Amino acid sequence: MSDVRRREFIILLGGVAAAWPLTARAQQAAMPVIGYLSARSPQDTTHLVEAFRKGLSEAGFIEGQNVMIEYRWALGQHDRLPELAAELVRKPLAVLVSTGGEVAALAAKGATSTIPIAFIIGSDPVKLGLAASYNRPGGNATGINILTNSLEPKRLELLRELVPHASTIGALFDPSFMAYESQFRDVHEAARALDLQVQELRASSDAEIDLAFEAAARQRIAAVTVAAGPFFDTRRDRLVALAARHAVPAMYHFREFPIAGGLISYGIDSRVTYRQIGVYAGGILKGEKPAELPILQPTKFELVINLKTAKALGLKVPLTLQVAADEVIE
Repeated sequence: MSDVRRREFIILLGGVAAAWPLTARAQQAAMPVIGYLSARSPQDTTHLVEAFRKGLSEAGFIEGQNVMIEYRWALGQHDRLPELAAELVRKPLAVLVSTGGEVAALAAKGATSTIPIAFIIGSDPVKLGLAASYNRPGGNATGINILTNSLEPKRLELLRELVPHASTIGALFDPSFMAYESQFRDVHEAARALDLQVQELRASSDAEIDLAFEAAARQRIAAVTVAAGPFFDTRRDRLVALAARHAVPAMYHFREFPIAGGLISYGIDSRVTYRQIGVYAGGILKGEKPAELPILQPTKFELVINLKTAKALGLKVPLTLQVAADEVIE
């Protein structure tokens, strides 16, 4: 081979090699991108993100293979969500998934009226203005109402059954959570029906959570129900540890709390919901329209009791509750 031909060959090879990364980048850029906006943290939702990915895979999408996911976490700080949503919609998103409650869904909706949105919230999306109706949402958003906030009265009733001689029960709320007022109203109405006094406790920071449990112990409040909310979800271990330290029986909204050592919970299995929102996101990637995808609601709610924790608190769990429980941790 002549020197001239050899140089041409080397130059050609170099051009091909230079083109390879460009081709790879083009293929990667061609993948649809999902924006994942969460009011919670990656640490407390590892199993839920896994369930979301499972739902996506059932729809035919595998992260890193034929879909990319951009994650943004508010870490329980609600005021960060609008900025995070705005940051996501500046990207070429195919769908925006919002999790962690109403404030995340409203931040997503406020950031875009065109990108399809799949949300998980705890109260009525029609009243929130996220959709025109459950059967035909009509806009760019659909998803799942997990009914978390509407279950506060039932949780109070179950806690009263567990601590039957209580005359006063504490209710811990996050006043910065947008569902706070309805939660407060529902708990107080339920308390009146049960002939109970409710001592309101408020916390929107770690220091305030500490003070709330100190107050509950100091005032000898018989038990505390912890209202649902993404901030409390990100502080699961702290809440469980404080309830144990101050020997306060506490009711929670997700099964993860008694699994972590909390006493009792009543609510959905969030893994099922996150898998379903993954299925919905996958359907949207395939061309389904949020306007025509009905908003779903759960039909099954779980009662989970940690008997080991009950024993440590000196509580005898009524047999009726044990029989009714979907899971008993011993």
